[in-house]
Amino acid sequence: MIRSEVLKTLIPVISDKLVICNIGLPSQELHLLDDQPSNFYMLGTMGLASSIGLGLALAQRDKVIAIDGDGSVLTNFGTLPTIANNVADNFILLIVDNGSYGSTGDQPTYAGRKTSLAAVAKACGCENVIECRAEETAAVLQDALDSNEMTIIVCKCESGNIKVPVIDIDPVVIKDRFMKEVQSRNTR
Repeated sequence: MIRSEVLKTLIPVISDKLVICNIGLPSQELHLLDDQPSNFYMLGTMGLASSIGLGLALAQRDKVIAIDGDGSVLTNFGTLPTIANNVADNFILLIVDNGSYGSTGDQPTYAGRKTSLAAVAKACGCENVIECRAEETAAVLQDALDSNEMTIIVCKCESGNIKVPVIDIDPVVIKDRFMKEVQSRNTR
């Protein structure tokens, strides 16, 4: 399975959840598959989906899912020790590890070679780290949502992209509608 196929299997699990999605093609794929005001699409900050997701989880009570890629996590390697040392039991980091920088032409990452992001997360002090095959991701993510424990999931999938349109929503609109969604959940 490639990343877009993994995302498609996740829609029943993540629809209406607070989701921070990685820059580039992952955000475009999620937007195409299931655009929601509860989805925050990263449009210009590689490596920060996991950091923003953690910050949001620390700031409010709803579950937060950050969908990140191996290339982005490698770009912001400081995010894993930050996550380990700032536990938010309402936070799930899903790293879609296709071993490549998918949005820029599928150049290989070190995660596609010798570096295990699951091992790195554990070495940083993350306590609940699960590596799974692409086909298992929806079930593993559902289990993480059902628990009250911060979870790092590393989904191993194949490299590859589908053609998707650019997100045509203004970034300010994406931010505003997401902020309204978060605020509405915290006033219930």
